[in-house]
Amino acid sequence: IFCEEQGDYSALVRVIGRVFSSADSLMKSFRKNEPSSANETTDQTAPQLESTGAAPVDAAALPDEFNKFDLCDLNIDLESVRRVYDRLLTNDQAQTALVNALVFLTPNMELDLDYLDVYEANPDYLNIFLIVMENSNLHSPEYLEVALPQFCKAMSKLPVAALARLARLWSVYGLEHIRRIMETFQQVITFTILSNEYDAENLVNEDETVVTATQCLKVVFYASILGGEVDTEHNEEEGDEDEDLDELSLHELLGEDRLYKKRPLLDPLEKELGVRTIDCIKPLIPFEDFVNESINDVVEMDKDFTFFKVNAESKFSFQSCPFILSVITKNQGLYYDNRIRMYSERRLTALYSMVQGQQPNPYLKLKVRRDHIIDDALVRLEMICMENPSDLKKQLFVEFEGEQGVDEGGVSKEFFLLVLEEIFNLDIGMFTYDKDTKLFWFNSSSLENEAQYTLVGIVMGLAIYNNCILDVHFPMVVYRKLMGKKGTFLDLSDSHPVLHQSLKQLLDYTDNVEEDMALTFQISQTDLFGNPVLYDLKEEGDQIPVTNENRQEFVDLYTEYILNKSVERQFKAFKKGFQMVTNESPLKYLFRPEEVELLICGSRKLDFEALEKATEYDGGYSRESEIIKYFWEIVHSFGEEQKRLFLQFTTGTDRAPVGGLGKLKMIITKNGSDTDRLPTSHTCFNALLLPEYASKEKLKERLLKAITYAKGFGML
Repeated sequence: IFCEEQGDYSALVRVIGRVFSSADSLMKSFRKNEPSSANETTDQTAPQLESTGAAPVDAAALPDEFNKFDLCDLNIDLESVRRVYDRLLTNDQAQTALVNALVFLTPNMELDLDYLDVYEANPDYLNIFLIVMENSNLHSPEYLEVALPQFCKAMSKLPVAALARLARLWSVYGLEHIRRIMETFQQVITFTILSNEYDAENLVNEDETVVTATQCLKVVFYASILGGEVDTEHNEEEGDEDEDLDELSLHELLGEDRLYKKRPLLDPLEKELGVRTIDCIKPLIPFEDFVNESINDVVEMDKDFTFFKVNAESKFSFQSCPFILSVITKNQGLYYDNRIRMYSERRLTALYSMVQGQQPNPYLKLKVRRDHIIDDALVRLEMICMENPSDLKKQLFVEFEGEQGVDEGGVSKEFFLLVLEEIFNLDIGMFTYDKDTKLFWFNSSSLENEAQYTLVGIVMGLAIYNNCILDVHFPMVVYRKLMGKKGTFLDLSDSHPVLHQSLKQLLDYTDNVEEDMALTFQISQTDLFGNPVLYDLKEEGDQIPVTNENRQEFVDLYTEYILNKSVERQFKAFKKGFQMVTNESPLKYLFRPEEVELLICGSRKLDFEALEKATEYDGGYSRESEIIKYFWEIVHSFGEEQKRLFLQFTTGTDRAPVGGLGKLKMIITKNGSDTDRLPTSHTCFNALLLPEYASKEKLKERLLKAITYAKGFGML
C-alpha cells in the first residue's frame, strides 16, 4: 500500500530480494502464529510483506481433508502465502524480483542439500519448497527458462523422507492446487523438450532438466494417489518364488546376471509412503493426465530399457517413472524385455546342447492336433512346467499335426484363437457367461481340475510375451487380482452388476432391514447342474439375521465369498499359469490393471481411418481400385456394432491392438472376379479375401452377410 501511494516499488523489490533469495529467511517466513521473517529482515522504512493483509489461519479453518495427516507437519500459513502471492503477482516489478530471487536462491539450495544435509538438520527446510510452489505464475516463460529448472534440480536432491512428506502435504491441498503444481512440472518438461533436439546420440535421458522435473512430477503423482480413494488392504497373498540357482549361474557365465537378476521393482518413494499405484481406486487427478506426450515422442526405448535393466544406478530411465509414459511406449519397453529374454533362452539352450551333446531347441515348440488341441497343449505345457519352466520364456512356435507351414506369428495366433474358443465354451463349464455384460467369470462349481485353469493363465501370459491380442472378455477385477489385489464391493459393479445393485439397495435402505427383508448370513448359489447350494458367510449363518447394524459386514462377507473365496482354487491355478510366463517381467511394475487388459485384449476404441491408411493390398488390388474405394465407403458407413463384427470376422477379435488400428497390418487380397460367394478371411494373418463384385450394392450385401452370419464359415 505504501509503495502504491508513493508510486515507487524499489522498497518492495528489496524486501522480496531479502526474503525470497535467502533459504534461511524463506524457511522462517509465513509461520503460523509467528511474526513473518519478512518483519525481522527488513529495515524500519521498508514495507512488510504481511502488510498485504495476510493473517494467521487457525487449524480449524482448514478443509477437513487436512486431518488425514499430522497438522504439525504444516507449520506455515498457506492462506497467508497465497494472499501475498496474489498481491505481488499483480505488479510487474514484483514479479521480476521474484524470478531473480528464485534464480539466486536455487543454486545455494542445491549445494545445501548436496553437502550439508540441511533437511536432516532442520525439517523446516521443506517450507521453502512449499512456499515457492504456491507461486501460481511459475508456468510463465520467465520462470521456465532458468529459475524453475534450477528449482527442480534442487528439489530432486531432497531425501526420500522429505519427498514423502511433501507428497503427503500436497495430497491434502485439494484438486485445484495440486493440478496447478502438476501442470507446472509438466510445462517444464514440455518446454525443455520443444526447445531442444534429441536423437540416439543426444538422449532425453541425459537432459538434467527433463529428468529432475520428471522426478518432481513423481511426488505430485503420489500426492494425487494419496489425495484420492485408496485401499491399502485387500491384498492377494504372494507365493514365494525360489530362485533357480542353476539358471542364475548360467546367466552369470554369459555375463547377463545384471540383466536377469531377480529383484523387487519397488520405488523408494512408494515404499516410504506405504502406498502403491495398484492400491489407488480413484486418484485425485486422472492417471492419463500425468502422461507427457513430448517425452513419449523423443524417448529412445531401446536405450531407456538398457538403463532400466542394467545401468539403473548410474543412468536415468523413464521406466522408473512409468506414469509419464503412454501404454504404447511402455509396451515397447516390454517388447524389448520379452525379446531379449527369448534371445537369452536361446543362448542358454545352445550352451546346454554343447555340454550335453543334444540337438538345440531354441523355441517353445507346441505340436498339436486340431481336434485335440486342449489335451495336446495341456500335456505339452505341463511337461515343460515340470521339466524346465524357463522354456516358457522362449519364442512360441506352433505346429498343427499333418499341416505344413512355418509359424511366423499367424499359426500362433490361430492356436490362441482355437484354444480360447474351446476353453470358454460354456458346455465345458470352466467359466460362466453374463449375457448383459458379455463377460466371463470363473465357475465356482466347475469339475475341471486346476491344470485347465493353469493352461488359461499360461495362454494369457504367452499372448503378452509373444505380442498377440486375445479375444478374452473378463471383468477388470480379474486383472486387479492378477496384479495383487483382492476383489471388493466396488468390483462387483463390473463383474456382477445385478448383485452389486441389490447389495447397494440393502446398504441404502432406510427402514428396518431385519423385518422387511428377512435376510440371514446364509446365501444360496447355483451349482453346475442348476441345483441350489447353501453357504454360511459366518458360522451358523442361517441363525444370524441381517440388521441395519450388521448389513455392512454382510455385504463385505458376501463380496469376499463371490470374488475371492468361492473361486480361490480356480483363480490360484489361473494366476500360477500367468506368472509362470510373466514372473520375471516388469509387467507388474510398469502397468496398471486396465493397461494389462489393454495388452491382452486390445482397445475398444476403433479408428477405421487409421486402419484404411495402414492396410496393404495383394492379388491385383491397390488403393486406387474401384472396388477398394467402394469397400472403404461401405465400412466407414457401418455402425459401431457392424464395425466390431467386421473386425472380429477379419482378425479374430473385435478390439484394436495397443496403439490403435493403425498398428494392425490388414491385407485385402483379390479372390477372383464377380461371384455369389461370400468374402472369406484368414484371421491368423489379418487377411480378407475379397472377390471383385460387379457393384457397390452387391459388395455391401455380401460383406454384411459374411460378417453377420458366417462365423465359422469361410474363416480359416
